[in-house]
Amino acid sequence: MNLVIVVVVLVATTLFITLFVRGKDIPPADPVSPTKHLDDRRAAIYENLRDLQFEYRVGKLSDADYQQTKLSLQKELAQVVSEIEKITPKAQAV
Repeated sequence: MNLVIVVVVLVATTLFITLFVRGKDIPPADPVSPTKHLDDRRAAIYENLRDLQFEYRVGKLSDADYQQTKLSLQKELAQVVSEIEKITPKAQAV
């Protein structure tokens, strides 16, 4: 019996909220940064560089592999930072 009352109250509350809460009562969503995906990628590259350096120091990588991978990650990082710099002035001007 108690379970039935709890279920009825839960269903009634759900219906009330669904049907009577207006869209304007809900706060607006936080704006998404135009560079968020680039910031996430930049953070991932920095993490990869730290991991690469650690693996090199413990002897898992040869000197040639370390230098080649490091150079590749640095080039990718430069491209990402360049893209962020291209977008950022436009976002700040608005």
